[in-house]
Amino acid sequence: MNSKILVSGVSGPIGAALLPSLKSSGWAVVRMVRGTAAAQSKDNDSGQIAWDPAVAIAPEAVSGFDAVIHLAGESIFGRWTAAKKQKIRESRVGGTLNLASALARAEEKPKVFICGSAIGYYGNRGDEALREESAPGTGFLAEVCQEWEEATTPAVQADIRTAHLRTGIVLSPKGGALGAMLLPFKLGLGGRTGDGRQWMSWIDVRDMVGGIHHILKNDLLQGAVNMVAPKPVRNVEFAKTLAGVLSRPAIFPLPAFAVKTLFGEMGEELLLGSQKVEPGKLISSGYPFRYRELRASLEGLLKV
Repeated sequence: MNSKILVSGVSGPIGAALLPSLKSSGWAVVRMVRGTAAAQSKDNDSGQIAWDPAVAIAPEAVSGFDAVIHLAGESIFGRWTAAKKQKIRESRVGGTLNLASALARAEEKPKVFICGSAIGYYGNRGDEALREESAPGTGFLAEVCQEWEEATTPAVQADIRTAHLRTGIVLSPKGGALGAMLLPFKLGLGGRTGDGRQWMSWIDVRDMVGGIHHILKNDLLQGAVNMVAPKPVRNVEFAKTLAGVLSRPAIFPLPAFAVKTLFGEMGEELLLGSQKVEPGKLISSGYPFRYRELRASLEGLLKV
């Protein structure tokens, strides 16, 4: 009998890559899909549960799964107005708390609960090497990530093995940061952001999926897990590498003042912030990275 897995956030680049791999590995996948009503009953015919992250979930709706992967959350891209920041925070913290609370009270609890987080947890840290045990940083994303991880507490207290995916920049041509960069770089309009010295901790979407499978199978992995490749690069190197893979120049820098003018607080934290993150737990637990070098990852993703 197939093991059953419940997955939220299936429409994003990570979810889109993860779902086929789970099915091909023999998992019976049920998706959590946002609906007008909260998840009160299983929809066995279509393999999905309707839910509203802002509404409490009935424990029986999420009972009987071997594993749960929770990736849902409002996109962090876009100008951070007060309303946007509230959506970012509530979709992650409130939705996670409601799901963790339901899993904790479920008659048949999952063996593992894998929940999204981000390296935004560490804030802007310059050249400091950041590991899972590093202290949290400051700023909006750092605050949200801390609350997001704390929202899983009901599951942790119910003895469900819980892992927080502290995710870096996920490289996928189907969306996210790389998706946004492709057009200007293909047009030869790419270049460094700010002074280009800020560290970018990235991960190929195929290693992101592989890392999640690794966590599912490894009973010793819990708590924070840095989901980044072993070789972060400075922004200027990222720009040169992407432009080189696309056979384009990288001669149009985006000055810091323009980033702040165009994107406000989001630009300061996401585009100008520096995070040099190490995947300590993935390496020590034996995860075999397929893409350690940025160029190899980009060439594979962009098929050039």
